[in-house]
Amino acid sequence: MQHRIIVLGAGYTGAIAAGRLAKRLHREDVAITLVNAEPDFVERVRLHQLAAGQDLRPRPFSEMFAGTGVELRLAEVTGVDVDRKTVAVMDTNSAEELELEYDSLVYALGSSWNNQGVPGTTEHAHEIAGRPGALRLRERLARLDAGQPVVVVGGGLTGLEAATELAEARPDLDITLAARGGLGDWLSPKGQRHLRQVFDKLGITVHEHTAVTAVEPDRVATSDGRSLPVAVTVWTTGFAVHPIAKATTLEVTGTGRIVVDGTMRSVSHPDVYAIGDAAMAMGPGDKPLRMSCASGTPSAWHAADSIAARLTGGKLPNAPIRYFNQCISLGRKEGVIQYVTADDRAVRAALTGRLAAVYKELVCKGAVWGVANPTLGIPTRRRRIVRQPARESSAIQAQA
Repeated sequence: MQHRIIVLGAGYTGAIAAGRLAKRLHREDVAITLVNAEPDFVERVRLHQLAAGQDLRPRPFSEMFAGTGVELRLAEVTGVDVDRKTVAVMDTNSAEELELEYDSLVYALGSSWNNQGVPGTTEHAHEIAGRPGALRLRERLARLDAGQPVVVVGGGLTGLEAATELAEARPDLDITLAARGGLGDWLSPKGQRHLRQVFDKLGITVHEHTAVTAVEPDRVATSDGRSLPVAVTVWTTGFAVHPIAKATTLEVTGTGRIVVDGTMRSVSHPDVYAIGDAAMAMGPGDKPLRMSCASGTPSAWHAADSIAARLTGGKLPNAPIRYFNQCISLGRKEGVIQYVTADDRAVRAALTGRLAAVYKELVCKGAVWGVANPTLGIPTRRRRIVRQPARESSAIQAQA
């Protein structure tokens, strides 16, 4: 009887985990199902480009997973029962409600935008955390006349990339960035200097140490009592995880991230693994890994290799997840590659300018290549399962 592995979500982490499991385990021993609502892979790290009017290459899962043995089920996940080991889904094509059973679950539903509870954001702001939101913003920007104001709220990586991409693509618009802290204040002095140079060159107005307290159709209010005129507000103040995990009996944090051990396995339910933004995993310096592709990709490797090792009697992975750099695109011609310590603190060294933009582009292309090549191109031998599948073990225990 095949061991049933269900992977929820086909972003970078879910797609990598499914493909890596297919490369690690013998096809006769496992049934791997990848559940996702859309038929194409979404390059989330490029959604600011999509919003700015650029077209992204379609990447159908039917092509990416052809011949791998991974079954793609187009459906929206509506619930997970980790005690009964079932997943409730709504089929995308038929709108039929279905229940899927699993022996091992990989939870990779990721995150969406976080409105931080600020009044008016849901009604009046645009987000680029997902493809539908990026496309809506793209359509709205296309209707703007020259000189109209666009305010990007949030001074993190997404906010910096969105503001510069929009300013480069639409120099006729009045682009403003509102940042709660200083502009790029986590970067090294070299990185900060280059960031300011690019913002000045692109004509982006920056309001530093400015918290937005309300969003209206034609203005945003700030904590210091100012009112900034807007035609479009772009909200980039962090991410919030999918609420499904918090509704289960899994041990989660207050924000709904699943608490996992060093192998990305749930500390409360050993047949559940969480990866990417959905997981609360600890990194170097006993600091939580941040929500990012830099954390998500190695977490997917860890989870897939851990599942395979436990099923085949192999060796568990023990290499810690660490950081090397932060890659920031500043339009198509500029960038900052900030080198960091293992626990994600900036060091003096940084790569800037055109070379940094090329570096970031290679990183984006490499991320997609990694989805299609989840074992990094290294030949692997599909191993046979040597342990009893979980449902057989449970049945034996129940009979004892």
